[in-house]
Amino acid sequence: MSNPKNKVLVESVNLVKEFQISGGGFLPNNKNVVHATSNVSFQIMEGETFALVGESGCGKSTLGRLLIRLLEPTSGHVEFEGVNINDLKSNEMRELRKKMQIIFQDPYASINPRMNVYNIIAEPLTTHKICATKEETMEKVKGLMEKVGIRPEFINRYPHQFSGGQRQRIGIARALALQPKLIVCDEPVSALDVSIQSQILNLLHDLQDEFKLTYLFISHDLSVVRYISDRVCVMFLGKVCEIGNTEQIFTNPLHPYTKFLIDAVPKPDPFLRKENKELLQGEIPSPVNPPTGCRFNTRCPYAKDVCREKEPLLKNIDGRQFACHMV
Repeated sequence: MSNPKNKVLVESVNLVKEFQISGGGFLPNNKNVVHATSNVSFQIMEGETFALVGESGCGKSTLGRLLIRLLEPTSGHVEFEGVNINDLKSNEMRELRKKMQIIFQDPYASINPRMNVYNIIAEPLTTHKICATKEETMEKVKGLMEKVGIRPEFINRYPHQFSGGQRQRIGIARALALQPKLIVCDEPVSALDVSIQSQILNLLHDLQDEFKLTYLFISHDLSVVRYISDRVCVMFLGKVCEIGNTEQIFTNPLHPYTKFLIDAVPKPDPFLRKENKELLQGEIPSPVNPPTGCRFNTRCPYAKDVCREKEPLLKNIDGRQFACHMV
């Protein structure tokens, strides 16, 4: 695991993203929009792995795309090395894109099946005119292939000739091509076999140490998050519930939702699998019409009237942040 520094690389400042929807008639109080993220603020330090966790649909992937401006926010902004990237013009943003890349979840859909390995990895190099000659590009591509564990003699093969794990390695090589500072890892191992997951995680760890990378690691697998991350941000329905270092989150969670998430992780010890647990009840509220107050109040067994009426703000105590009236 990397040693996070004190320098802030990326900062999310009150990020709001709403998607306009149509059809289904009039929906009260929400102007017919999906509330994907709502006033999300946090900092990612240079050299660390910052994990985003939460149930499906909580806004993790949307937030990752907002941070590298693949999506434009409804309000709020993102600062990268102190610069508001949402104010940058297209030519300025193009230059900044060298410093931020993404590894997508699905290795079958994220690379072009009509391009061979050379063209896939070389595309960002030629787009940004990194190499002066084709020979230099070829050497760069082969070097990246070796770094991620793909044999250079496979350079002319096509994606259908590789396994899922190998395709993800190709995607990682493409993300590394421009020597970025930040890589958004959007559930990079969830589509892979368990035996391959560990190989890819170890590869990401080694690459981080070698290239001094910063990761935003998006996942719903808490065992993977505990292994690879330095700090964890827990989200529910577009809101931040809790932020803290990994051991704090897993050994002493403060927010009720964080506790339920950790309790839901199956234990490998068969004698502990049947221990009594308090299971989370109810259905996830709709992001189209989220509840008032705390968004977790409809599922929280500890909710009081204040939770239904007033939205909790993020409190900062001893380096930890959490949003709960009951803590």
